[in-house]
Amino acid sequence: MSIFKKILTAIRGGASEAGEAIIDANSTRIFEQEIRDAENHLTKAKRDLTDVMAKQMATARDVERLKREVAEHEGYATQALEKGNEALALEVAEKIAALEFELADQQTAHDQFSASVVRLKDLIKKSERQVTEYKRQLSMVKTTDSVQKATAAITDNFVSGNSKLLNAKESLERIKAKQQNFDDRMQASEALQAESGDASLEAKLKDAGIGSQQSDASAVLARLKKK
Repeated sequence: MSIFKKILTAIRGGASEAGEAIIDANSTRIFEQEIRDAENHLTKAKRDLTDVMAKQMATARDVERLKREVAEHEGYATQALEKGNEALALEVAEKIAALEFELADQQTAHDQFSASVVRLKDLIKKSERQVTEYKRQLSMVKTTDSVQKATAAITDNFVSGNSKLLNAKESLERIKAKQQNFDDRMQASEALQAESGDASLEAKLKDAGIGSQQSDASAVLARLKKK
């Protein structure tokens, strides 16, 4: 039984690790969705706040209306007393009492709505500031993630491309060696042609002082003096 419990514990531990791995792999996407959810809740909260503010305004109108009616009936009661009609004045007083009871209820409701409006506005402003901050952080997180992926890609390409770079270097050296060999062969061919041609013989005769020599200015002047 103890072994079975340990197996179940291991399975739960593995499931927990797998769940955490999924969360880590999708953490940015989850964070972005949570921000969208928060924005949706804020939109709903603003609609609810609008309803509360509408009720606040309605109760404010009711309060003002009841105050006017109380003041109006107080005037009626005063006039009835002035005319000695106490029974009518009592009836009006009962009406005033009912109006004042209703006024108290409406005033309480209005005060509650007003307090709720103030509190909800404050919460919404704080939530909007928090969402704005989260959006800024999300932008930074995405940028950092992109930079890290780019860095990892560059590193991977460099490591995996070392052999390719070496191959490219060898190819370049072979090309240069081939070109140098071609240049050497051309120079050797030109040298052979020069040695086997008439130009080579004329050069050897000139060096030995044999054959026609080119006259320079001094030789021409010496010849003219002899004449």
